[in-house]
Amino acid sequence: MAGKRVSLRYWLTFDPETGKKPLLYLMSKKFDLEFNVRSASADRDVFVMALEFTGAHEKIDEVVKWFEKHGVQVEPVEINTIEG
Repeated sequence: MAGKRVSLRYWLTFDPETGKKPLLYLMSKKFDLEFNVRSASADRDVFVMALEFTGAHEKIDEVVKWFEKHGVQVEPVEINTIEG
């Protein structure tokens, strides 16, 4: 039985090399999980994205580990920083 659906938000930080990879696309193909881009900014040195994942908590944990395995820094979002 699948776990209860939750929505969790994370900051994903990509260095220039990691930012060139289609990781968001690959994640969407690999995992059955809803995601919403809540915020994003980029310059030549860093790319930062706030993503909201919705699905089973276990699946969200898998996605976080997958991004980290691919060199992305992942941190939970303080909910009020991107509320809306």
